[in-house]
Amino acid sequence: MPIQVAPNPNRGRRTAAAAPMLARLQPDRVGDVVAFHRSIEGYAPTPLVSLRQLASRLGVRSIHVKDESERFGLNAFKALGGSYAIAAHLADRLGLDLAELPYERLVSDEVRERLGEVTFVTATDGNHGRGVAWTAHKLRQNCVVHVPRGTAAERVEHIRALGARVDVNDMNYDDCVRLAGREANDYGWVLLQDTSWPGYEDVPRAIIQGYTTLLAEAVEQLQTEHGGERPTHVFVQAGVGALATAVVGYLANVYGSSDQGGPVFVVVEPANAACIFDTLRATDGRIHSVGGDLATIMAGLACGEPVTVGVDLLAHCVDFVVSLPDYVAAQGMRVLSSPTRAADGASDPRIISGESGAAPFGFAHEVLTDPALAGVRETLGIDRDSVLFFVSTEGDTDRAGFDAVVRDGAYAHPSAPQP
Repeated sequence: MPIQVAPNPNRGRRTAAAAPMLARLQPDRVGDVVAFHRSIEGYAPTPLVSLRQLASRLGVRSIHVKDESERFGLNAFKALGGSYAIAAHLADRLGLDLAELPYERLVSDEVRERLGEVTFVTATDGNHGRGVAWTAHKLRQNCVVHVPRGTAAERVEHIRALGARVDVNDMNYDDCVRLAGREANDYGWVLLQDTSWPGYEDVPRAIIQGYTTLLAEAVEQLQTEHGGERPTHVFVQAGVGALATAVVGYLANVYGSSDQGGPVFVVVEPANAACIFDTLRATDGRIHSVGGDLATIMAGLACGEPVTVGVDLLAHCVDFVVSLPDYVAAQGMRVLSSPTRAADGASDPRIISGESGAAPFGFAHEVLTDPALAGVRETLGIDRDSVLFFVSTEGDTDRAGFDAVVRDGAYAHPSAPQP
């Protein structure tokens, strides 16, 4: 299946509907998010890596990659959303302002005694569940995690190592979400999900807000470490669209949207799970879900139902949507893990990025290297003055899968020599 790129015909047309979520993602509205994460033991900003040699080779001004593989020692960004949503939920449950509940107090005996025994339940392909289980473990509370068929064994074991009960189910991700929701209702558990539906929106909104810490860090790093550069193009991956909502909303608030002199926003998805792609390129205002097995190596993006609380913001602000075959993500992994060297010996840092983390970069790399995509490059407006921004959301969370791609050449690029 070829790469598909489509303009978003809804761009700029959902001002009123997008306004509430845009307001929630203004930098001065999410200061408590950053403050909470900074209170967690072991917090440190993740690197914003500049690939100078590769940018020169590809004919753009700069390439910046926010490397989330170092987040809290969990090899992925997801703990940002889960930990903040849990803190916000528990603060409300205790009748406290979140500012009164820094991490040190949240994990205290005093708070645990007031809360009693709590069980958190969620569905995940691995990274989100690990973040929820990590937070529950810190709280000395219970956690139940449902994963869909095909989830990498290493990801399952990482969650179990944190004391969570993990059930591997013969169903896809979206059905696992429904199962977790039923159990929360039946047993009085707390559902921690990054997707939403009518009647379940507060937690997903908090998870989206939780992701803004990485964006606040990136904006500061661009200012202080990279000469105040401003992205001209932002490429972000989408599963349900929670991260994409956070990235697009926060950066649109900081830099403006493309018609205000801000970056061009591009959302990428797997071809077999392209629910945001289908929803945003439609003009009927409805959510378009995708069913079936959602088979893709981009496990973190194998979601068929968009997050309802973010769709209007994405429809209003995103410029282009893209669906990708698996080889594009695989090629992105290989390029990021093989530093580009210049003739003078200078070399870019190596970035270890998993299948979902490398997908946006893989797409941009294809656009900048495949002559057949020269028209896409022109449509996106990428030239020698362009500054490209990416979030590598995970490292090698499935090492066997990572090695199969990077070392052994699985999901080979169509142009690669055939054995």
